[in-house]
Amino acid sequence: QVQLVESGGGLVQAGGSLRLSCAASGSIFSINTMGWYRQAPGKQRDLVATITSGGSTNYADSVKGRFAISGDNAKNTVYLQMNSLTPEDTAVYYCKAILRRVADSPTYQYWGQGTQVTVSS
Repeated sequence: QVQLVESGGGLVQAGGSLRLSCAASGSIFSINTMGWYRQAPGKQRDLVATITSGGSTNYADSVKGRFAISGDNAKNTVYLQMNSLTPEDTAVYYCKAILRRVADSPTYQYWGQGTQVTVSS
């Protein structure tokens, strides 16, 4: 089994900052990519940022320059530093990992349970 546990969400005023963490645990051989997605009420789940095991990052245009994703391969953990938050950033933030559970096996994706981020105006 693989578990992704997110933490760090909460309520913050516009212009403030939050840092999300996501730790993957369980039967993991290697992680290819970890990332953050978000889903606002009534909307689809959208990409926020991803990072590969090699450190390559990708960001949604809406968060470039404000959010920073980083990872700790030794801890199977990914972080999302969110600065200059606006009410439009309010959503449930989900962590995703694409990983192999054993060597030379296909990759599978796993999702965390989500953490609420609310930005008040």
